[in-house]
Amino acid sequence: MKQSEIIELSTEELQEKLGSLKKSYTDLKMAHSISPLETPMQLRTLRRTVARVATELTKRELQ
Repeated sequence: MKQSEIIELSTEELQEKLGSLKKSYTDLKMAHSISPLETPMQLRTLRRTVARVATELTKRELQ
């Protein structure tokens, strides 16, 4: 998910997206600990997307 897509979402949508992204990251991390993923780069991209969404939420709260 690109930064421009994140900016276009409302605050409620961002909170929902953050929850679902965190859950999918946790699930993916657990699956990777049991048996290695074919593409471990998924973990990095998902972790960075979670950070982007969280940063945008924090930015909106401070305004």
